[in-house]
Amino acid sequence: MASTYSDLKFELIGTGDQAGTWGATTNTNLGTAIQQAITGTVDVPFSSADVTLTLTNTNAAQDARALRLNLTGTSGGARNLIVPAIAKQYIVNNGLADAVTIKNSSGTGIVVPAGSSVIVFNNATNIVPVYGAIPVSATVTYKLPTTDGTNGQVLTTNGSGVLSFSTPTAGITTGKSIAMAMIFGF
Repeated sequence: MASTYSDLKFELIGTGDQAGTWGATTNTNLGTAIQQAITGTVDVPFSSADVTLTLTNTNAAQDARALRLNLTGTSGGARNLIVPAIAKQYIVNNGLADAVTIKNSSGTGIVVPAGSSVIVFNNATNIVPVYGAIPVSATVTYKLPTTDGTNGQVLTTNGSGVLSFSTPTAGITTGKSIAMAMIFGF
């Protein structure tokens, strides 16, 4: 039986295959492929175009397998980072001057604002936020309470990761606004 490959392209040695040499394949699976998927960081260079990461049937290092994707280069405007449609978590650090949508070929994805980092999950159909994350591509509204217990200032995002607050209301302090921004990770 010939070797096959998992979704993350770990080589799965067929029964009876690689007699006397399977150790090298196993070491590459453990020392390269699995390590990259658990702790690996890669730079993903942009050059004024969308970038597509792919996986091929090899247990050698592959950018799409890495846990952390560090976006670098010059985007020349809002771009897409297209990843394989497999179940996988990513930490995306957008070091570009523009927003990037991380998505797979079938989904709408998540917008990562310039200079931001997010943790996302690829469910093989779409890129979705990890529990507690708020996609900045959507408008988020939260009414901050005032000291007297009533609703006060409204916190919103503009779809590009920029926070804005409604006109200050009596009882709202800057500290509360900053705390909310820190909780939401903006």
